[in-house]
Amino acid sequence: MAGGKRIAVLAESEFEDLEMWYPVLRLREAGHEVTVVGSGSAPEYKGKYGLKIKVDKNIDEVSPQDFDGLVVPGGWAPDKMRRYPAMVGLVRVMDEAKKPIASICHGGWMLASARVCQGRRLASTPGIRHDLENAGATWIDEPAVVDGHHVSARRPEDLPDFMREYLKLLEH
Repeated sequence: MAGGKRIAVLAESEFEDLEMWYPVLRLREAGHEVTVVGSGSAPEYKGKYGLKIKVDKNIDEVSPQDFDGLVVPGGWAPDKMRRYPAMVGLVRVMDEAKKPIASICHGGWMLASARVCQGRRLASTPGIRHDLENAGATWIDEPAVVDGHHVSARRPEDLPDFMREYLKLLEH
C-alpha cells in the first residue's frame, strides 16, 4: 500500500475499544499519518472496556484541509461527539470534498447529524438503523458497505473487511 495519507480519527469518551484501536493501528501499519481528534472535553478518553487513547489535537485546532480521510469509531462516543458543532462540521465538509470517510457501529450517528446520509447505502449497528433511514440512507446489513467515498460497517467483527475496504479507498 502506498500510505502517506493524513487521517483524522474522531474521539470522545466511551468509544468502542476495538473500533478505535484497530483502525488506528491498521492505518499506521499501512504508512498513514493518524491524528486522534478529540472534542476538547479531555486530553485523553477511555473506551467502553477501559482502553485509553490520547488526543493529538482538539477539534478547534484542525481543519478539513489538514486531512485526506476520516474515521468515526463507534460505541457511545458518537452520541457525545455530535454535540460539538465543529466535529459535525468536519464530517460535513469532508463529505462535501468527497474525502474517504469510514464509520462503524454507532459512528453513523455522526453522519446523520452532519446530514450526509441522503441517498447513501450505509451499514451500522442495527440499533441505529432507523436513525440512518430517517436521515435518508438505505440501511444494509453487511460487514463492509462501500458507497462512493464512504465505507461503513456494523460491529467489531466486521473490522477486517471494513478496514480492507477503507484502505482501498485511500489508495485512490
